[in-house]
Amino acid sequence: MTGTLSFDPVVVPPPAMHSAYGPDAPALRTNDIPGLVSLKVRHLFPDITPAIYNGGRDTSAVREHAQRALAGVDMSRIKAGDKVNILCSEHGFAMAGGHAYAEMLTTIKDVIVERTGCTGVRLLVIAWLGRKEGPELVRTYDLERRFDGKVRTATPMDQGVPIQTSMGTMYGLRKVYDADWIVHAHYDDPREVYLHRAIDRITKPFGMSYARMETRSIFHTMMGPRSGNFIGRAIVDSEFVRSKLAFTTTLVSSPDGIVSIDADNDIDTIGNRMTANILRSYGKMLALFRAIDEAIVVLDGSKWPYYIHAGGMIFGHLFFNGQDWFDLDIEDSSLVIDKLVGANVSTGIRAIVLNQCLIGLTVFALPLMYPMIVANESMAETMRRDFSNPGFMDYSDTATDIVEAIEMAKEAGDSDKIICFDGTYGSINLSPSMAEYLLELAPECSRTVEDELLPRWLKQRGIDPAGSKL
Repeated sequence: MTGTLSFDPVVVPPPAMHSAYGPDAPALRTNDIPGLVSLKVRHLFPDITPAIYNGGRDTSAVREHAQRALAGVDMSRIKAGDKVNILCSEHGFAMAGGHAYAEMLTTIKDVIVERTGCTGVRLLVIAWLGRKEGPELVRTYDLERRFDGKVRTATPMDQGVPIQTSMGTMYGLRKVYDADWIVHAHYDDPREVYLHRAIDRITKPFGMSYARMETRSIFHTMMGPRSGNFIGRAIVDSEFVRSKLAFTTTLVSSPDGIVSIDADNDIDTIGNRMTANILRSYGKMLALFRAIDEAIVVLDGSKWPYYIHAGGMIFGHLFFNGQDWFDLDIEDSSLVIDKLVGANVSTGIRAIVLNQCLIGLTVFALPLMYPMIVANESMAETMRRDFSNPGFMDYSDTATDIVEAIEMAKEAGDSDKIICFDGTYGSINLSPSMAEYLLELAPECSRTVEDELLPRWLKQRGIDPAGSKL
C-alpha cells in the first residue's frame, strides 16, 4: 500500500535549545532523513481542537487570548506595593517550541501591572533538578528583558518552607512563597499520564515543581500514581497556600498546538476544565498510540527522551502504552511507580534512534529492551558521561549521522515504519508506511474513544459527559 497516498512535506522541527545537559544540535535532524513525510493530526482525527498557535516567533494570538482570559479574573486583592510571584515550570517551555508559554507569562505580568499598579511582579522559573536548566531557559526565552530583570530560578533542592496540611507537614520552596501573592502559571500538556492518571492535574506542581525534594519524593518513592495526587491537593488546600494564591492561568492545548488560554480565581474550577480538555483533546491520540504494534522511533529534541513530542504527544505516551491510563477502573498493581509502569511498556517498538536529548533522567531501560542506535558521536560521548545511565552505551550502537542510524534501525527492527519525536505539534514527521498505518488505525480508535472510553473517563472523574456540568 505504501506510496498510494499523498502526504505533506516533512516539517522542520523546533530549534534545539542549547544546554549544558546535552550536546550541541547535530548537523542533521529528522527533516534531513530521506523519504520522510509529515501527517497532520487533524487528518487522523478531524475533531481535534484546532490550534491558534503551533510554533514560531509570532505569538500575538497567544497574547490576545491571554488578555481575554485575564479580563475575567478578579485582581482586586493585589495592591500597588505588593510582591507577586508568577510560578512557572520548565516543561511549559517544551510545548510547541516554548514561545507560547513565555508569551503567556509575559502577558500575565503586563496585565497585573496595568490593572493593579503593582510593579513588584517577579517570575520564578523552576527546573526539576539541574542548577543550569533554569538560567538556560531564562536566556533562551529572553525572560530577563520580558520581566525587567525580575527573574529568579529554583530547583527542589533550594531552601524550604513548612506548610501545614491535612496530611501533615509538607515542604514548599521558600522562593515560591516569599511574596504576598502567587500566580499559578500552568499548562495542560498531559505529559506523564501513566503517573498522574489525569487526576487533579491542576495541583500537580504544588507537590512537584513548587515543593522541596523531601515532599516531591513522596510521590515518586512512597506513593503510587493515584494516591500520590493527594500531595499536591493537600498543599493547595492548606490555609497557607490558599491565603497567597491570587489566581491560576493555564496554557490550553491539543495535539494540534496551543488552542487557548484559561484563567480563573478558583483553582478547582479551572482544574475541572483542564481535566475535561485533556481527556477530550488527547484521548484519541493516546488510543492511537496504544494500537501501534510496529514502530522505529527517532528521538531528536532538547528534552529528556520520554518528554520529546511528536504531534503534541510525548514519547512516554508511546513507550508506556501497555494500558489505558485514563481508565480509573484499572487498579494500580503496585505502590512502586517503577514496577507499575514497567509492566506496561510498548512491545511494538522495533528499534530506537537517538539523535539528541538531555541527560540526567534514567532511561537505561531503552537500550536493554530495544535495539538502540545513537546517531552521532557527540550524542554518544554525552551518554557515556551521563551519571543517570551508566553503561547505556555498552548496549547501544553508534552511527556517523541520523541517515546512517535510520538504515541501521530499519535493519535491526525489520521495519520501515518510522515515527519521529522531534518537538512537533500539529503534524508528525514519519515514513509514508507509518502514515498509512496510522490512518488505517485511526477510525476505529476514534469510534472506541467517542462511544466507549470518553464517557467512562469523564464519569469516573465526576464530569458530565455532555460537558454542561462539572
